[in-house]
Amino acid sequence: MPAPRRVLPLACALAVDMAGSGLFLPVSLLYFTEVAGLPLGTVGLLLSAAGIASLPVPLIVGHVAHRFRAVDRVLVAQILQGVAFLAYGWAHHPATVLVVAMLASIGQRLFWSSFFSVVAGLGEPGEDRQSTDRRYALTGMIQMASTGVGILAGGLVVTYGWYQPAVWLNAATFGVSALLLLFVPRDTATTVTGPAAGGGGYRAMLRDRPYLLLIAVNTVFALCSVFIGVAVPVYLIDALPAPHWLVGPLLAVNTVLLATGQALAVRLVRPLSRSRGLVLAGVLWVVWALVYAGAVKIPGAVLVPYLMVGLIFFAAADLIHAPLSNALSAAAAPAAQRDRYLAVYQYCFAFASILAPTFFTALYARGPGCRGWRSPP
Repeated sequence: MPAPRRVLPLACALAVDMAGSGLFLPVSLLYFTEVAGLPLGTVGLLLSAAGIASLPVPLIVGHVAHRFRAVDRVLVAQILQGVAFLAYGWAHHPATVLVVAMLASIGQRLFWSSFFSVVAGLGEPGEDRQSTDRRYALTGMIQMASTGVGILAGGLVVTYGWYQPAVWLNAATFGVSALLLLFVPRDTATTVTGPAAGGGGYRAMLRDRPYLLLIAVNTVFALCSVFIGVAVPVYLIDALPAPHWLVGPLLAVNTVLLATGQALAVRLVRPLSRSRGLVLAGVLWVVWALVYAGAVKIPGAVLVPYLMVGLIFFAAADLIHAPLSNALSAAAAPAAQRDRYLAVYQYCFAFASILAPTFFTALYARGPGCRGWRSPP
């Protein structure tokens, strides 16, 4: 692992950022309906349009990555998001909401297109696989723990209607995160130019079939990962006789497991190669899906413990997948083009977030569980 002085500023910047983002998460739709007075359907369309508008960002980042340090790109992303949330106070019309939402979405996409290049760059020369995987696991644990703390605070925001203070506080966390990033070590070189810097451009990447396959496979894994938030609440409330209060604790337990277990998961799968570790994650997700699909046949008296036990398979899969997939994507990228590759790799998560709602609703329309398992009324 790198020396603490190299990791600590980045870890603190990530923790502050994720706490603010978690705080705002429960408010993201309610702010514009409760404060700006816009219809929910309009807000949803505007936020979706903003997300689609930010899709070219990873390609642009990959094109200019060799000219700007990754940590400086992350700093710019934090400033963009901070400005966007400061502007939320003046967004009370669909046009202004779209502008500030696009600015926030572009900043977020810029952040994730650059952040893991910073994490990869903190490695020491000759670092072994174990240290690399532990660094990515630590990043994931900080992200999940801080987001969880923010979400808990966000629940109070919704309860008491503190929407505007939550937006200001979220803007402030981006500012603090940007300040902390100033203390993250920079490379000695300020820019990289010349033919070698481009490393062959996107044509070379399009010829790198193993890496394109990795992106495609990880898009499927990312789709599994986001299903916990997109699909499970609807499934629990509409398809099962589960109490409505179960949604919150179930997601909270998952967050706690992800925040505390990644280092242990990395140690347990150390004998496996990264690719075999990802295969194991896929198998665990399949088991989780089958267990939850079978919940339609479980008596209500034992349904809650059944779902809690089944959640362990999901958490185990995510714990293995998150650090190994990020470490593998960095290791598989050519050194001269690592920033470009890692920027494009973020499309896995962009595509998954776009596909998940449509994919789930299309499947759910055919039946809540495995076909034929549920007896007709």
